[in-house]
Amino acid sequence: MNEVFIFWPIIIDGTLTTIKLTLASGVVALIISFTVGLARLSRHWVVRAIATIYLEFFRGTSAIVQMFFMYFVLPLLGVFLPALMAGIVACGFNLGAYGSEVVRASVQSVGREQREAAKALNYTNFQLYRYVLIPQAIPVMIPSFGNLVIELLKLTAVASLITISDLTFMSQIIRVQTALTLEPLILIMVIYFILSSILVSGTKWLERYFSAGRNIHKSGGN
Repeated sequence: MNEVFIFWPIIIDGTLTTIKLTLASGVVALIISFTVGLARLSRHWVVRAIATIYLEFFRGTSAIVQMFFMYFVLPLLGVFLPALMAGIVACGFNLGAYGSEVVRASVQSVGREQREAAKALNYTNFQLYRYVLIPQAIPVMIPSFGNLVIELLKLTAVASLITISDLTFMSQIIRVQTALTLEPLILIMVIYFILSSILVSGTKWLERYFSAGRNIHKSGGN
Protein backbone atom coordinates (compact mmCIF):
# COMPACT_ATOMS: atom_id res chain seq x y z
CA MET A 1 0.00 0.00 0.00
CA ASN A 2 2.96 2.31 0.64
CA GLU A 3 3.85 2.04 -3.03
CA VAL A 4 0.46 3.48 -3.90
CA PHE A 5 0.82 6.47 -1.59
CA ILE A 6 4.01 7.47 -3.39
CA PHE A 7 1.65 8.57 -6.17
CA TRP A 8 -0.44 10.82 -3.91
CA PRO A 9 0.17 13.95 -6.07
CA ILE A 10 -1.54 12.39 -9.09
CA ILE A 11 -4.26 10.96 -6.83
CA ILE A 12 -5.01 14.50 -5.64
CA ASP A 13 -4.95 15.81 -9.22
CA GLY A 14 -7.32 13.04 -10.29
CA THR A 15 -9.67 13.77 -7.38
CA LEU A 16 -9.74 17.48 -8.23
CA THR A 17 -10.46 16.68 -11.88
CA THR A 18 -13.31 14.38 -10.83
CA ILE A 19 -14.75 17.11 -8.59
CA LYS A 20 -14.42 19.70 -11.36
CA LEU A 21 -16.08 17.38 -13.87
CA THR A 22 -18.92 16.56 -11.46
CA LEU A 23 -19.64 20.19 -10.57
CA ALA A 24 -19.49 21.48 -14.14
CA SER A 25 -21.61 18.61 -15.46
CA GLY A 26 -24.05 19.18 -12.59
CA VAL A 27 -24.56 22.80 -13.61
CA VAL A 28 -25.17 21.76 -17.23
CA ALA A 29 -27.55 19.00 -16.13
CA LEU A 30 -29.48 21.38 -13.84
CA ILE A 31 -29.99 23.94 -16.60
CA ILE A 32 -31.11 21.25 -19.04
CA SER A 33 -33.36 19.62 -16.44
CA PHE A 34 -35.38 22.79 -15.91
CA THR A 35 -35.34 23.81 -19.58
CA VAL A 36 -36.49 20.45 -20.94
CA GLY A 37 -38.74 19.62 -17.97
CA LEU A 38 -40.67 22.87 -18.26
CA ALA A 39 -40.68 22.62 -22.06
CA ARG A 40 -42.51 19.30 -21.76
CA LEU A 41 -45.27 21.18 -19.92
CA SER A 42 -45.54 23.83 -22.62
CA ARG A 43 -48.87 24.63 -24.25
CA HIS A 44 -47.20 24.48 -27.66
CA TRP A 45 -46.95 21.00 -29.14
CA VAL A 46 -43.80 21.85 -31.13
CA VAL A 47 -41.93 22.76 -27.94
CA ARG A 48 -43.18 19.60 -26.23
CA ALA A 49 -42.17 17.48 -29.23
CA ILE A 50 -38.61 18.87 -29.34
CA ALA A 51 -38.20 18.35 -25.59
CA THR A 52 -39.54 14.80 -25.82
CA ILE A 53 -37.19 13.91 -28.69
CA TYR A 54 -34.24 15.20 -26.66
CA LEU A 55 -35.40 13.26 -23.59
CA GLU A 56 -35.90 9.97 -25.38
CA PHE A 57 -32.64 10.23 -27.33
CA PHE A 58 -30.34 10.95 -24.39
CA ARG A 59 -32.21 8.64 -22.03
CA GLY A 60 -32.37 5.84 -24.56
CA THR A 61 -28.72 5.80 -25.66
CA SER A 62 -25.58 4.89 -23.73
CA ALA A 63 -23.67 7.66 -21.93
CA ILE A 64 -20.41 6.07 -23.11
CA VAL A 65 -21.53 6.20 -26.74
CA GLN A 66 -22.61 9.83 -26.30
CA MET A 67 -19.20 10.70 -24.84
CA PHE A 68 -17.37 8.92 -27.65
CA PHE A 69 -19.54 10.71 -30.20
CA MET A 70 -18.72 14.14 -28.77
CA TYR A 71 -15.01 13.45 -28.49
CA PHE A 72 -14.28 11.31 -31.58
CA VAL A 73 -17.09 12.02 -34.07
CA LEU A 74 -17.76 15.75 -33.68
CA PRO A 75 -14.22 16.62 -34.85
CA LEU A 76 -15.03 14.84 -38.12
CA LEU A 77 -17.91 17.30 -38.48
CA GLY A 78 -15.71 20.29 -37.75
CA VAL A 79 -16.58 20.66 -34.07
CA PHE A 80 -13.58 20.22 -31.77
CA LEU A 81 -14.13 19.83 -28.03
CA PRO A 82 -11.32 19.37 -25.50
CA ALA A 83 -11.57 16.09 -23.62
CA LEU A 84 -12.77 17.75 -20.40
CA MET A 85 -15.41 19.78 -22.22
CA ALA A 86 -16.63 16.69 -24.10
CA GLY A 87 -16.96 14.88 -20.77
CA ILE A 88 -18.84 17.78 -19.19
CA VAL A 89 -21.26 18.07 -22.11
CA ALA A 90 -21.87 14.32 -22.38
CA CYS A 91 -22.44 13.80 -18.64
CA GLY A 92 -24.52 16.97 -18.34
CA PHE A 93 -26.73 16.19 -21.32
CA ASN A 94 -27.23 12.58 -20.22
CA LEU A 95 -28.16 13.35 -16.60
CA GLY A 96 -30.15 16.40 -17.72
CA ALA A 97 -32.53 14.09 -19.56
CA TYR A 98 -33.29 12.17 -16.36
CA GLY A 99 -33.46 15.38 -14.36
CA SER A 100 -36.03 16.84 -16.73
CA GLU A 101 -38.46 14.11 -15.73
CA VAL A 102 -37.89 14.99 -12.08
CA VAL A 103 -38.73 18.63 -12.80
CA ARG A 104 -41.81 17.77 -14.86
CA ALA A 105 -43.21 15.33 -12.29
CA SER A 106 -42.50 17.67 -9.36
CA VAL A 107 -44.25 20.61 -11.00
CA GLN A 108 -47.23 18.45 -11.88
CA SER A 109 -47.44 17.27 -8.27
CA VAL A 110 -48.41 20.76 -7.09
CA GLY A 111 -52.12 20.84 -6.30
CA ARG A 112 -54.57 21.99 -8.95
CA GLU A 113 -56.06 24.47 -6.48
CA GLN A 114 -52.76 26.37 -6.59
CA ARG A 115 -53.14 26.90 -10.32
CA GLU A 116 -56.75 27.95 -9.92
CA ALA A 117 -55.83 30.45 -7.20
CA ALA A 118 -53.12 31.93 -9.41
CA LYS A 119 -55.59 32.15 -12.28
CA ALA A 120 -58.06 33.96 -10.01
CA LEU A 121 -55.33 36.49 -9.23
CA ASN A 122 -54.74 37.04 -12.96
CA TYR A 123 -51.21 35.65 -12.84
CA THR A 124 -49.48 35.30 -16.18
CA ASN A 125 -48.05 31.90 -17.10
CA PHE A 126 -44.58 33.16 -16.15
CA GLN A 127 -45.82 34.38 -12.75
CA LEU A 128 -47.62 31.10 -12.19
CA TYR A 129 -44.38 29.13 -12.60
CA ARG A 130 -42.09 31.70 -10.96
CA TYR A 131 -44.09 32.38 -7.81
CA VAL A 132 -46.37 29.36 -7.36
CA LEU A 133 -45.37 26.12 -9.05
CA ILE A 134 -41.57 26.05 -9.01
CA PRO A 135 -41.12 27.22 -5.38
CA GLN A 136 -43.46 24.46 -4.20
CA ALA A 137 -41.94 21.87 -6.53
CA ILE A 138 -38.31 22.41 -5.48
CA PRO A 139 -38.58 20.56 -2.11
CA VAL A 140 -40.06 17.61 -4.02
CA MET A 141 -37.21 17.65 -6.53
CA ILE A 142 -34.30 17.69 -4.08
CA PRO A 143 -34.22 13.99 -3.01
CA SER A 144 -34.33 12.82 -6.64
CA PHE A 145 -31.76 15.40 -7.70
CA GLY A 146 -29.54 14.19 -4.86
CA ASN A 147 -29.65 10.66 -6.26
CA LEU A 148 -28.89 11.96 -9.74
CA VAL A 149 -25.86 13.93 -8.54
CA ILE A 150 -24.42 10.79 -6.95
CA GLU A 151 -25.05 8.92 -10.21
CA LEU A 152 -23.29 11.79 -12.00
CA LEU A 153 -20.25 11.42 -9.73
CA LYS A 154 -20.03 7.74 -10.63
CA LEU A 155 -20.68 8.46 -14.30
CA THR A 156 -17.59 10.69 -14.45
CA ALA A 157 -15.46 7.54 -14.16
CA VAL A 158 -16.40 6.83 -17.78
CA ALA A 159 -14.59 10.03 -18.78
CA SER A 160 -11.27 8.24 -18.30
CA LEU A 161 -12.02 6.46 -21.59
CA ILE A 162 -11.55 9.73 -23.49
CA THR A 163 -8.20 10.51 -21.82
CA ILE A 164 -9.55 12.75 -19.05
CA SER A 165 -7.14 12.46 -16.10
CA ASP A 166 -9.78 11.82 -13.49
CA LEU A 167 -9.56 9.60 -10.44
CA THR A 168 -10.18 6.39 -12.39
CA PHE A 169 -7.59 7.33 -15.02
CA MET A 170 -4.99 8.00 -12.34
CA SER A 171 -5.71 4.67 -10.66
CA GLN A 172 -4.93 2.93 -13.93
CA ILE A 173 -1.59 4.74 -14.10
CA ILE A 174 -0.77 3.59 -10.57
CA ARG A 175 -1.81 0.04 -11.43
CA VAL A 176 0.50 -0.02 -14.46
CA GLN A 177 3.42 1.57 -12.61
CA THR A 178 3.24 -0.62 -9.51
CA ALA A 179 1.71 -3.84 -10.90
CA LEU A 180 -0.79 -3.59 -8.05
CA THR A 181 -4.52 -3.93 -8.64
CA LEU A 182 -6.29 -4.30 -5.31
CA GLU A 183 -4.70 -1.37 -3.45
CA PRO A 184 -5.31 1.44 -5.99
CA LEU A 185 -8.86 0.27 -6.62
CA ILE A 186 -9.64 0.17 -2.89
CA LEU A 187 -8.17 3.66 -2.55
CA ILE A 188 -10.31 5.21 -5.28
CA MET A 189 -13.39 3.40 -3.98
CA VAL A 190 -12.80 5.04 -0.59
CA ILE A 191 -12.35 8.46 -2.23
CA TYR A 192 -15.53 8.03 -4.30
CA PHE A 193 -17.38 6.99 -1.12
CA ILE A 194 -16.15 10.11 0.72
CA LEU A 195 -17.18 12.36 -2.17
CA SER A 196 -20.63 10.74 -2.42
CA SER A 197 -21.07 11.07 1.36
CA ILE A 198 -20.39 14.80 1.07
CA LEU A 199 -23.01 15.03 -1.68
CA VAL A 200 -25.52 13.11 0.46
CA SER A 201 -24.90 15.49 3.37
CA GLY A 202 -25.40 18.48 1.07
CA THR A 203 -28.65 17.03 -0.22
CA LYS A 204 -29.97 16.45 3.30
CA TRP A 205 -29.07 20.02 4.26
CA LEU A 206 -30.98 21.35 1.25
CA GLU A 207 -33.96 19.18 2.15
CA ARG A 208 -34.01 20.59 5.69
CA TYR A 209 -33.52 24.15 4.43
CA PHE A 210 -36.37 24.09 1.91
CA SER A 211 -38.64 22.06 4.19
CA ALA A 212 -38.11 24.61 6.97
CA GLY A 213 -38.95 27.45 4.58
CA ARG A 214 -42.05 25.59 3.43
CA ASN A 215 -43.20 25.01 7.02
CA ILE A 216 -42.65 28.66 7.93
CA HIS A 217 -44.67 29.69 4.90
CA LYS A 218 -47.51 27.36 5.90
CA SER A 219 -47.46 28.59 9.51
CA GLY A 220 -47.60 32.16 8.31
CA GLY A 221 -50.53 31.30 6.08
CA ASN A 222 -52.39 29.77 9.01
